[in-house]
Amino acid sequence: MKVIVGSDHAGYDLKEEVKSFIKTQLGHDVEDAGVFSRESADYPLVAHKVAEAIAQGEFSYGILVCGTGIGMSIVANRHKGVRAALCHNILTARLSRQHNDANILAMGGRIIGVTLAQEMVREFLTTPFEGGRHQRRLDQID
Repeated sequence: MKVIVGSDHAGYDLKEEVKSFIKTQLGHDVEDAGVFSRESADYPLVAHKVAEAIAQGEFSYGILVCGTGIGMSIVANRHKGVRAALCHNILTARLSRQHNDANILAMGGRIIGVTLAQEMVREFLTTPFEGGRHQRRLDQID
């Protein structure tokens, strides 16, 4: 599985932890779309980069982290074919996959700790979409 990750300065530390977790604990390939330091950065540039890569089918899933996750999810969802879910716990991460077939997980670096974020990422990347009535609803969105 190929995963693309990105953050702004406020999400940088959590992104780095998540990136390492995906590589070492889950064994997936990870590409980092930036940022590469804690220096102030504009989140829309990174969110567009990750969302476009997902929309083009270059990666299976994306992970976006900013201070709250709100800005990243708003930007990512402007791209056709992207379903970015802002999640704050394991249940919402699981349901975003089961019911919404989310392909980007957005999280808040100022909201969520490392251990919770890692478990959310694990849940997000391993939970299948249930289809059925949920597919009908996704079709209504598109």
